Amino acid sequence: MSEDLVPDYLSREWPDYVMGLFQPDELMDGYPTTVGLRRVAELVLGPISKSGPTQVFPVDGNGPGRATVVYEVVFSGFLNSIQVRSYSEVADVWLGNTDAMYAGYAVATAATRAEGRALRKALKLRKCAAEELTKQDVAQAVSAGSQDGITPDQISFIDTKCKKLNVNVFALINSLGKASIYNVTKQEAAQLIKSFTNFEVTPQLLGYESWRS
Repeated sequence: MSEDLVPDYLSREWPDYVMGLFQPDELMDGYPTTVGLRRVAELVLGPISKSGPTQVFPVDGNGPGRATVVYEVVFSGFLNSIQVRSYSEVADVWLGNTDAMYAGYAVATAATRAEGRALRKALKLRKCAAEELTKQDVAQAVSAGSQDGITPDQISFIDTKCKKLNVNVFALINSLGKASIYNVTKQEAAQLIKSFTNFEVTPQLLGYESWRS
């Protein structure tokens, strides 16, 4: 795409433009991988001069099997200017929100998730990074023995309401500090549903996308 056809960084067309830059092997079920986010971020935003964890709360002393990482990405020459911009995000990993094969590498997985979040924040993408999504948390949430997790009826209501309001479900859930709707508790879901009565849709939440099979 020629420079005169590249949408403005603050325009509503920008996210769609960025998503079109990913190669097929940089997407998993339509969600960008962190490796792909790195490449595209440098392609459209400028060189990454610094990228790494700024705080690490490892498994030991932070609960059984849990790790939390704060990650920062710094761009130099941001958008072909002399600006230097930094973006920081946090992610946690434990058996309740991570597939078992990755939970054994909690710190590394949390770092990858946090980096992906920082990069997609910089790119103004509403979609989660592929590494933020799991299969295990879905199974846990819908299991009959789950007493505190969000219920299937609550999920259906939230999805229907988001579709009506043209709200991106993933962006809405991320705004609550959750990596997945299946990490939302029953009480948190009830509060969210109640908030729809006087819900204000911000530009960051716009763009409903079908996500349920």
